Amino acid sequence: MAKDAQGHVLAGASTAAAAIIDEAVRAFTLNYGDVNALLAQAEAESPDCKMAGLMRAWLLAVSNDPALIARARDLVAGMDVNSMNAREQAHLEAVALASESRWHAATAVLDRHLMDYPLDLVGHQAALRLDNFQGRFHDAAARSARALPFWSNNQPGYAILLSFYGFGLEESGDYVRAEAMLREAAEAEPYGYWPHHGMSHVLEMTGRPDEGIAWMDSRQPLWDTAENANRVHIWWHKSLFHVALGETDTALGLYDNEIAEWVRPVGTSMCNPTALLWRLEMLGCEPGDRWQRLFPLWQDKANGRTSPFNDIHFAMTALRAGERSAYESHLATMRATAAEGSDIAPAYARLAVPVTEAMADFTDGNYADAVAGLLPVRVDLWRMGGSIAQRDLVDWTLTEAATRARLPGVARSLANERLAASPDSKVNRHFLEDAQALAV
Repeated sequence: MAKDAQGHVLAGASTAAAAIIDEAVRAFTLNYGDVNALLAQAEAESPDCKMAGLMRAWLLAVSNDPALIARARDLVAGMDVNSMNAREQAHLEAVALASESRWHAATAVLDRHLMDYPLDLVGHQAALRLDNFQGRFHDAAARSARALPFWSNNQPGYAILLSFYGFGLEESGDYVRAEAMLREAAEAEPYGYWPHHGMSHVLEMTGRPDEGIAWMDSRQPLWDTAENANRVHIWWHKSLFHVALGETDTALGLYDNEIAEWVRPVGTSMCNPTALLWRLEMLGCEPGDRWQRLFPLWQDKANGRTSPFNDIHFAMTALRAGERSAYESHLATMRATAAEGSDIAPAYARLAVPVTEAMADFTDGNYADAVAGLLPVRVDLWRMGGSIAQRDLVDWTLTEAATRARLPGVARSLANERLAASPDSKVNRHFLEDAQALAV
């Protein structure tokens, strides 16, 4: 029986197809390369290769794009579980749950599965992507820690799992160990997305924007290529370093030339330009017609039912683009989702709907109402999904709203909190100076 590079039997695969699957697994887990093209090659070589179809389903399910998730549901519905081995059956169970937005259940299946198959990189990557939707990236640290003792450092894919571990450590606040792991992973997998992405988070969260820019500049030929499916998100991180240094014109230039120009109109990718432009406009940058040009790219990428993270960002785009009817319709769907008994309903009820309503208050200049809406939900911010750095958009808006509402106690408290985490940020210094001016 044909096996992959980690020793897993691949049902229905020839030796040649197994070699192609290895390439596809690397592309999938590194976010580097054309996974779909490789899977098509594997299926052409071995039409009954079960792992090829499962990986294709995972690509669709973790896109966080409503139309693609629907395709994942259709794909898994036609799969024959009886022709799969035990590992593949676990993947089918998990991806079927994920395609129904039952992320917690899907992750639970994968976590149990990876205790028996700790070398399963597809399982690790799928679980990490589901962590994203649930605001649980920190879980990757425990998951990787359970698996790494089963690996050797010369085993194919070792550095990929090491990068997952490093990123999980960063999201857990263990920045020293995270940096060590991610630097090692980046040397071993220089073209990988996750090591570069993880390091950008470490440098962001430890308030080192100068080092962040230097790191990214020195390695740009490795991450800024068409093969990197998520290079726009790394440009987004670089833009945040420039923002922290007060270089908003540079950040706006990156928005125009690297982010908006190259963003893939797929699911969560669309959140990158929205999140950056929202920040830059609050800092005084003139948006021109950028919101109006961004809004059409969002069509069908958020539906108010499958992703709190995407739905909040779509609503923000609609508000700033002047598409109020689209905003109201979207919010109504989000409220309906919040009222359902689905697994995802609490995330909408406790976080997504209140934040979306508060963003409208902010846009309308009702800053005190925005503060009143955002301040109580900070404890549930993880329900939004994404990383700590991405969710900071809400705290950023809250801090600015407190200043504009002329609430000196709130504004100064929030600014102090931000400065404690990143004392060299000119943005945070700006927040404190504005708050102090209110008290005069």
